[in-house]
Amino acid sequence: MARPREFDRDTALQRAIETFASHGFEGTTTPMLLEAMKIGRQSLYDTFGDKRSLYLEALQRYSEESTGVTLSAMFASDAVPLGIERALLGFVDDATTGASPACLGIHAIAEFGISEPAVRAVTDGVGHRTLLAFESRLRDGIERGELAADLDAAAAARFLLATLSGLKIAARGGASRADLEGVVRIALRALAP
Repeated sequence: MARPREFDRDTALQRAIETFASHGFEGTTTPMLLEAMKIGRQSLYDTFGDKRSLYLEALQRYSEESTGVTLSAMFASDAVPLGIERALLGFVDDATTGASPACLGIHAIAEFGISEPAVRAVTDGVGHRTLLAFESRLRDGIERGELAADLDAAAAARFLLATLSGLKIAARGGASRADLEGVVRIALRALAP
């Protein structure tokens, strides 16, 4: 008879996300994961498979949650500029008040680029979803006169996605909250009518 699992799977996965976000895939060792997740080696393999499988699950979970928070903030306000501001400032809040300014999604892109198809599938999927949401929101703002009439919504959406990535990288590099909020103000000014 198999022994019942003696740990909370979601808690262990969250701890794996934090470890991978701080150290990357290559920089994270199995002993580091076991210590962070507070589980034994056999529990890791029985529950999550190998390190790569755990990493992909962690990346998928982190990406879905992070994107969900960003998109919720963006669509929470009827006013398009305010929604975009909330989405960008949500990244600033997360980077400056969370336990770590590390972002697993950005780390995955920096570490793997386009070389690992399974990782790329996750990062491309999340990026595409975010890009479409930004573009939709921007088109609404242009039509309602809240944003510059000559704004290219597709190009501006790519700009905002790059801004999100840049905020996370800058935070990881030690940028202050004031510096990050300054980046947000300039990004919003670029969209204004």
